[in-house]
Amino acid sequence: MTLDIKPILVTLSRHRIAASLIVLEIALACAVLCNALFLAASRMELIGMNSGVDEAAIATLTLNDCESCTAVDLNSRWLQQLRSQAGVQAVGVANAVPFGQRAAVAGITLDAEGKHHGGVPHFYTMDAGAIDALQLKPVQGRMFNDSDYQPISNFLPEQAQVWITRAFAEHLWPDQDALGKQFWMGDYRYTVAGVLAHFSRPDPGRSENGVAGMEWSVIVPVTTDAQAGTYVLRANPRDLPRIVNDAVSAAPKVTPEAIISADYSMPLQQLRESYFRQDRSMTRLLLGICLVMLLVTALGIIGLASFWVQQRTKQIGVRRALGATRRQIISYFQTENLLLTSAGIALGMLLAYAGNQLLMRYFEIPRLPLYYLPLGAVLLWLLGQAAVIGPALRAASIPPIVATRSA
Repeated sequence: MTLDIKPILVTLSRHRIAASLIVLEIALACAVLCNALFLAASRMELIGMNSGVDEAAIATLTLNDCESCTAVDLNSRWLQQLRSQAGVQAVGVANAVPFGQRAAVAGITLDAEGKHHGGVPHFYTMDAGAIDALQLKPVQGRMFNDSDYQPISNFLPEQAQVWITRAFAEHLWPDQDALGKQFWMGDYRYTVAGVLAHFSRPDPGRSENGVAGMEWSVIVPVTTDAQAGTYVLRANPRDLPRIVNDAVSAAPKVTPEAIISADYSMPLQQLRESYFRQDRSMTRLLLGICLVMLLVTALGIIGLASFWVQQRTKQIGVRRALGATRRQIISYFQTENLLLTSAGIALGMLLAYAGNQLLMRYFEIPRLPLYYLPLGAVLLWLLGQAAVIGPALRAASIPPIVATRSA
């Protein structure tokens, strides 16, 4: 193998432009492939995320434009209406639900002085009915008791016992027990009473912290009349579409002064489907880009190898006449391709890293995991060997006498 490399390098040096072009093409394919696969995998992970609730059994109704309404009156009418509908198992009031409108987003700190920033979670405010409807139970800590439910000052209680997700707890206090820990939002102080295994924020993947913060949620218990306008209900999945349709139809009679939001009044499964429609399209686009880049690269390798077979007809014939076997001719072209591909991959890895740095800076994309680089390299090595096999077989099939006569 070592003896064959030197003549290959000599031959490539005589075709510097063609060799350089294929190396650059492979480098570009490597850079695009690594980042596109990473972005597609991130989108697929996001689309398949665990929301933390039984989406098939949950629905939400949201009202807009009811400035003259009071929370007490609005809740009284709607809670009575929803509880009277056949099949409703539980109903409550919340400020938001997963995949719905985000309501309360704020940066927090791990100290009262505000020196240690902890991220930007979404604060869910829920009454006992909403927590029951969503069937939220911490995997660590305790359930809320009656004294934990408080009125809202400004847009959150000033102090509260709260639940946070495991993902947010690990972000704030890595390898530590989060129970009893405190964090601040300005002068407001919150104590962790429980940790949920999962609970999606309303805008996973599109918040200030991107995909990494898709479960950065804080559950704050509030009294029922502390807020109004967004209602969460649980029912048998078979009954849920009927219940939602009946509630939407009843809205003009229940609250003629309010407008029900058609975009956010539906079963949670439909909210999820609507929310991730753009992400599914992006994933298909990214995978399409990967396929196009692989196809273009393969065609480039095939074209260049075929051209070189034609140009080296005499050289191949001489080698065959001197005793070179078909396997040795094929090995020659495969080794040549391996050298070109390896040079392109080496350059492509640098471009992939640089491209990821730009994406991180301008689009808040996470850092490219290092294992995507060897993954892209292996794909391109396999692609290169597969693409060159056709021209190499044609070269190996040239009879020595025909090759020498063609010179």
